[in-house]
Amino acid sequence: MGLTNFILTVAGVGAVVLLLKGDVKQSPSVFRRNVKHIRSWIEEETSAASKAAESKTPKEMDSKVPRKEEKD
Repeated sequence: MGLTNFILTVAGVGAVVLLLKGDVKQSPSVFRRNVKHIRSWIEEETSAASKAAESKTPKEMDSKVPRKEEKD
């Protein structure tokens, strides 16, 4: 019984180590890919915002405050 528990423990720990080893190798590549996607999204939004800002012409605001007349 003790030998069986030892073998199962070693097999379980070995399986976890193999899975984590693969995750550690994949994590940097997944992270770089995600950063590239996020950077491209930000660049697209920035260019779209700048195009929208260029196409709008500033309007003069109509003032609702009456102008003071100058006294001579």
